[in-house]
Amino acid sequence: QVQLAESGGGWVQAGGSLRLSCAASGSIFSPNAMGWYRQAPGNQREKVARITIRDETEYGDSVKGRFTISRANAKDTVYLQMNSLKAEDTAVYYCMAVRPGTGEIDWGQGTQVTVSS
Repeated sequence: QVQLAESGGGWVQAGGSLRLSCAASGSIFSPNAMGWYRQAPGNQREKVARITIRDETEYGDSVKGRFTISRANAKDTVYLQMNSLKAEDTAVYYCMAVRPGTGEIDWGQGTQVTVSS
Protein backbone atom coordinates (compact mmCIF):
# COMPACT_ATOMS: atom_id res chain seq x y z
CA GLN A 1 0.00 0.00 0.00
CA VAL A 2 1.50 3.31 -1.11
CA GLN A 3 0.89 6.35 1.05
CA LEU A 4 1.31 9.91 -0.16
CA ALA A 5 1.84 12.63 2.43
CA GLU A 6 1.22 16.17 1.17
CA SER A 7 2.20 19.42 2.82
CA GLY A 8 2.63 23.10 2.04
CA GLY A 9 -0.85 24.28 1.18
CA GLY A 10 -2.34 27.41 2.67
CA TRP A 11 -3.47 30.92 2.00
CA VAL A 12 -1.58 33.51 -0.01
CA GLN A 13 -2.30 36.80 -1.72
CA ALA A 14 -2.33 37.01 -5.49
CA GLY A 15 1.19 37.32 -6.85
CA GLY A 16 2.63 35.33 -4.00
CA SER A 17 4.27 31.93 -3.87
CA LEU A 18 3.73 28.58 -2.21
CA ARG A 19 5.65 25.31 -2.29
CA LEU A 20 3.91 21.96 -2.05
CA SER A 21 5.65 18.74 -1.09
CA CYS A 22 4.56 15.13 -1.40
CA ALA A 23 6.42 12.15 0.01
CA ALA A 24 5.64 8.59 -1.09
CA SER A 25 6.09 5.65 1.26
CA GLY A 26 5.06 2.01 1.58
CA SER A 27 6.84 0.60 -1.46
CA ILE A 28 10.43 -0.49 -2.03
CA PHE A 29 10.18 0.81 -5.58
CA SER A 30 10.10 4.49 -6.48
CA PRO A 31 7.05 5.61 -8.46
CA ASN A 32 7.44 5.76 -12.24
CA ALA A 33 5.95 9.22 -12.22
CA MET A 34 4.61 11.66 -9.68
CA GLY A 35 2.64 14.80 -10.06
CA TRP A 36 -0.05 17.19 -8.98
CA TYR A 37 -3.65 17.61 -10.01
CA ARG A 38 -6.13 20.14 -8.68
CA GLN A 39 -9.85 20.47 -8.34
CA ALA A 40 -11.78 23.66 -7.69
CA PRO A 41 -15.44 23.59 -6.56
CA GLY A 42 -17.70 22.74 -9.47
CA ASN A 43 -14.79 21.85 -11.74
CA GLN A 44 -13.27 18.60 -12.89
CA ARG A 45 -9.89 17.51 -11.59
CA GLU A 46 -7.17 18.84 -13.90
CA LYS A 47 -3.51 18.13 -14.37
CA VAL A 48 -1.15 20.72 -12.94
CA ALA A 49 2.25 19.11 -13.44
CA ARG A 50 3.83 15.72 -13.75
CA ILE A 51 7.40 14.42 -13.61
CA THR A 52 8.78 11.01 -14.56
CA ILE A 53 11.52 9.02 -12.90
CA ARG A 54 13.80 10.31 -15.68
CA ASP A 55 12.87 13.90 -14.72
CA GLU A 56 10.80 14.54 -17.82
CA THR A 57 8.20 17.16 -17.00
CA GLU A 58 4.86 18.32 -18.34
CA TYR A 59 2.55 21.11 -17.24
CA GLY A 60 -1.03 22.16 -17.61
CA ASP A 61 -1.38 25.13 -19.94
CA SER A 62 -2.69 27.42 -17.23
CA VAL A 63 0.42 27.05 -15.04
CA LYS A 64 3.24 26.99 -17.61
CA GLY A 65 5.90 29.53 -16.78
CA ARG A 66 4.63 29.99 -13.22
CA PHE A 67 4.85 26.56 -11.59
CA THR A 68 7.86 24.24 -11.44
CA ILE A 69 7.79 20.58 -10.52
CA SER A 70 10.87 18.79 -9.25
CA ARG A 71 11.76 15.51 -7.65
CA ALA A 72 14.18 14.65 -4.88
CA ASN A 73 17.20 12.52 -5.74
CA ALA A 74 15.64 9.55 -3.96
CA LYS A 75 12.69 9.92 -6.39
CA ASP A 76 10.15 9.38 -3.64
CA THR A 77 9.39 13.05 -2.98
CA VAL A 78 8.02 15.59 -5.39
CA TYR A 79 7.79 19.35 -5.03
CA LEU A 80 5.65 21.97 -6.73
CA GLN A 81 6.94 25.53 -6.60
CA MET A 82 4.06 27.86 -7.39
CA ASN A 83 4.90 31.47 -8.23
CA SER A 84 2.80 34.40 -9.42
CA LEU A 85 -0.27 32.78 -7.96
CA LYS A 86 -3.68 33.91 -9.18
CA ALA A 87 -7.12 33.66 -7.64
CA GLU A 88 -8.00 31.02 -10.24
CA ASP A 89 -5.29 28.77 -8.82
CA THR A 90 -7.47 28.29 -5.75
CA ALA A 91 -8.26 24.59 -5.46
CA VAL A 92 -7.54 21.42 -3.59
CA TYR A 93 -4.23 20.08 -4.87
CA TYR A 94 -3.78 16.32 -5.02
CA CYS A 95 -0.51 14.47 -5.23
CA MET A 96 -0.42 11.38 -7.43
CA ALA A 97 2.07 8.60 -8.03
CA VAL A 98 2.24 5.89 -10.70
CA ARG A 99 3.29 2.46 -9.48
CA PRO A 100 6.02 0.78 -11.51
CA GLY A 101 4.91 -2.33 -13.35
CA THR A 102 1.14 -2.07 -12.83
CA GLY A 103 0.73 1.60 -13.70
CA GLU A 104 -1.82 1.90 -10.90
CA ILE A 105 -2.26 5.44 -9.65
CA ASP A 106 -2.24 6.35 -5.98
CA TRP A 107 -3.65 9.64 -4.71
CA GLY A 108 -2.99 11.78 -1.69
CA GLN A 109 -5.77 13.23 0.42
CA GLY A 110 -5.31 16.72 -0.98
CA THR A 111 -4.14 20.05 0.37
CA GLN A 112 -6.05 23.31 0.06
CA VAL A 113 -4.49 26.26 -1.72
CA THR A 114 -6.35 29.54 -1.47
CA VAL A 115 -5.25 32.64 -3.37
CA SER A 116 -6.98 35.89 -2.52
CA SER A 117 -7.18 38.69 -5.06
